[in-house]
Amino acid sequence: MQSTHRNLPQLLGDARRWFEEGLLAAMEAGGAAPVSPTQAQLFAVLDDEGTTVSELARRMGVTRQTAHQAVHGLIPAGLLEQVPDPASARQRLIRRTPDGERAHRQAGVILERLEEQLAERIGRGTVDALRTALEAQWGQPPSPGSD
Repeated sequence: MQSTHRNLPQLLGDARRWFEEGLLAAMEAGGAAPVSPTQAQLFAVLDDEGTTVSELARRMGVTRQTAHQAVHGLIPAGLLEQVPDPASARQRLIRRTPDGERAHRQAGVILERLEEQLAERIGRGTVDALRTALEAQWGQPPSPGSD
């Protein structure tokens, strides 16, 4: 018989997908252009003043090519733009356009609603405890051989 015990990273992944699916469905129902989960994640890690594609890739845990594809799917949609990086003549920053800022604010409201719906389902205390645990400083992952 196969074990049904799922490890914590699997459970966290499922929780993230729950929020992503709810967010993307609500955004699309509200008339927003459809975006992929990768594109939605890009919006979440983008600095207000702009971020390089390399830094976006690092924050998202994806390849530079994947981040580049996500960015270049959102530029024609009018949600992102590329601007020169004042700190480096060779770099370009990716930042939200005014339409992208509106979509980002709308996503924040939807995520708050989703969190409230989750609290109705599993209890406010459980959601608060989950938030506290995830906001705690975990430190660096243990190195091999450490206890």
